[in-house]
Amino acid sequence: MEWVALPLFLSVIVVLLAGFPVAFSLGGTALIFAFIGVLTGSFEPAFLSALPSRIFGIMSNETLVAVPLFVFMGITLERARIAEDLLETLSALFGALRGGLGISVMLVGMLLAASTGIVGATVVTMGLLSLPTMLKRGYAPEIATGTICAAGTLGQIIPPSIILVMLGDVMSSAYQQAQLSQGKFSLDTVSVGDLFAGAVVPGLLLVGLYVLWLVFTAIVKPDSMPPHVASEDDEVSAGRILKALAPPLLLIFAVLGSILGGFATPTEAAGVGATGAMLMALQRRTLSLERLREIMRGTLRISSMVFMILIGASVFSLVFRGYGGDDGVRAVLDALPGGVFAAVAVVMLVMFLLGFVLDFIEITFVVVPIVGPVLLSMGLDPVWLGIMIAINLQTSFLTPPFGFALFYLRGVAPPEVTTGQIYRGVMPFVGIQIFTLLILAAFPDLVTWLPDKLYGP
Repeated sequence: MEWVALPLFLSVIVVLLAGFPVAFSLGGTALIFAFIGVLTGSFEPAFLSALPSRIFGIMSNETLVAVPLFVFMGITLERARIAEDLLETLSALFGALRGGLGISVMLVGMLLAASTGIVGATVVTMGLLSLPTMLKRGYAPEIATGTICAAGTLGQIIPPSIILVMLGDVMSSAYQQAQLSQGKFSLDTVSVGDLFAGAVVPGLLLVGLYVLWLVFTAIVKPDSMPPHVASEDDEVSAGRILKALAPPLLLIFAVLGSILGGFATPTEAAGVGATGAMLMALQRRTLSLERLREIMRGTLRISSMVFMILIGASVFSLVFRGYGGDDGVRAVLDALPGGVFAAVAVVMLVMFLLGFVLDFIEITFVVVPIVGPVLLSMGLDPVWLGIMIAINLQTSFLTPPFGFALFYLRGVAPPEVTTGQIYRGVMPFVGIQIFTLLILAAFPDLVTWLPDKLYGP
């Protein structure tokens, strides 16, 4: 009955596109197919008996506790207006250079990514703060919008990223399944910390390529990125730079350094980050009791959404496996000419296309558990595969016409900025993303070197 798994998967996509809530679409569609299967004798109801233990496993999973803590940290930093100070300071520092404002926006996006890890919030924040300024200073709308979208999506790959927390948990389970299917019972493990370490070099490489592109554009098309004539208010002192940069850098070092150094688990480090974000907001006098309530409500909304989707995805994966869908996927990937390379290419293409219609949470909890064990059983490194998936999804979020980052920016961009200009602006950055994927495919050590150095082979 492997063929039933395909209409199950396609039905979920159709229901999601119809606008129904994700968690209930996943679980509800799967239960309908399971009910029909039980009535026709084609589905074994014993599969559903594993659901309570799966839900209990989600509830008792310490790694996933990091999700609401990182969300709380990100929302707190967003409300504390950290981005405004960073952007004003770096703009004053680099603004006199041709293309300096664009580089400042990219660097602020990198720092926000390492501080918050929330893509939508970063794109909207940068759009509201920097787009009017860039347009006022004569930047071409394509350059301005492309830079903001690219900077905003860095939260996908630069740790501590929420997607890497969720992806690390899913990849850990997939890696264990792959080893068991190969007859290995002394299991190796992969952790969220491994993915964080693996993402550092690719993330910095991506930022470096972005900045090089902006410098190249400033040289080739100087009129599209004019320098800013500094005024007395734009004078920047060492004290001002230190005041703007020190708090977020200290927080990043405390969170990421404690994880990479082995001093704390991601969940413990997330607690440190949440506390540090509150202290920063208090120090800046931007954390009132009412604002704290707003932050907690926002954290509750996002965290509830994540865990409800995870429960719905658990129901879906059980029914999918009950129909033999995982065996069908394995058979298809094994039969592809070209071996492992072709299997990875096909999976990446499918995930890229699904990224147009599904959020990274759905893809992480629905697609990765299906294809992950199959690819890992072919001998792929789990950290390398996880980082490739994260950058691939980041690329699809940038790609017209359905990229989520484009919708976020379109929602806050002024009317004079057209959708076509936004689409044209992001295309060079999409090319850079694809180029980065090819580099990581050709040189996987760029991903695995740091985890191996920190944690051993």
